[in-house]
Amino acid sequence: MQPIHSLHDFFLRSGAEVRLYHLGRRVEPCSLDTLAAFEAGELAWPAPWQGTARLAMVFRLGDLEDPLIWFLALPLDEQGHLDPAPRDAFVQRLLETLGHGVRGLGRTESAGIDNLMKDNPLAFTPALPFQAVLHARASLDAGLPASQHLEPVEAYLTGQQAIDWRALGLQGLADFAVRLDRESSRMLAARLDTLPGEVLTSLCYCLEHVAIADELAHALRRRGETAGRAGDIETFCACVRAMGGASTELAGAWFDALLDDPDACGPDLLAAIAGRGWRHLEDAERLPRFLARLAETPGADFTAVARDLALIPRLRLPLLMTLREAEADSAIGRRLAGLSR
Repeated sequence: MQPIHSLHDFFLRSGAEVRLYHLGRRVEPCSLDTLAAFEAGELAWPAPWQGTARLAMVFRLGDLEDPLIWFLALPLDEQGHLDPAPRDAFVQRLLETLGHGVRGLGRTESAGIDNLMKDNPLAFTPALPFQAVLHARASLDAGLPASQHLEPVEAYLTGQQAIDWRALGLQGLADFAVRLDRESSRMLAARLDTLPGEVLTSLCYCLEHVAIADELAHALRRRGETAGRAGDIETFCACVRAMGGASTELAGAWFDALLDDPDACGPDLLAAIAGRGWRHLEDAERLPRFLARLAETPGADFTAVARDLALIPRLRLPLLMTLREAEADSAIGRRLAGLSR
């Protein structure tokens, strides 16, 4: 058997049935080829978050009926490539747990592999919305039915049945978002203005992981603007985050309007755009405008946000060029000067 040097090697040699998911900026599938290229140093991580490549690894191994799930945050270097030493240490511990072979594992060995997460410095616990969306997405991808919580959520959000919204569960909202089709999206858009803020916020934290149809995007903008005028920052930012999955035409137009309004551009809004709407910053005018607002907004962590965005491969070069070309007396220039002192 060939030696095992990486996580990709382990899944390949073990014959595990595995599905990988990004858990950094959005819950979305990640191919084994992406992991292989990343571990080989051929690829910068496409969706970094706070200096790490966050992954969910859902796999079956040996004779276990239920899949194992690993949540790993692999450290990145300054260019978004893997810092291999922590990964190597984890793989070495994994091989020591397995002993001499990786095929035909029994329950004891599989349990030992699962226990590697208990004191693993690479392990992390995703936020509850991420956990719920991952469960919903993995179930859908495996051809399994949604959770029992979907039915009341679907009945409520599409207006088919009057239900006490306090009884709705986050898992049901995640199942609804992941399985959103054209008709349910249309019905949700018609109901969005009437949803209680608590329901809408939780729903948006699930919608931010899926594609948003145009009709629903228009409804999210209307509700977000209403919340913003009322001073409801949480609902406002939740709508902005959910718009990250809309078309660049619609999301970009709203982001441009927000960036043009200094009263709207608080730290929470800018964090929402950077965290979930980063794809819409790939624009020759929008990215510099965003960075300028970030630099001039009191309370915004310019350095942390800019560094995190610079790790995204498609944003790295235009972002660095924007910083390099900033005038010394501009807001960006003053921020950069402050870093050098």
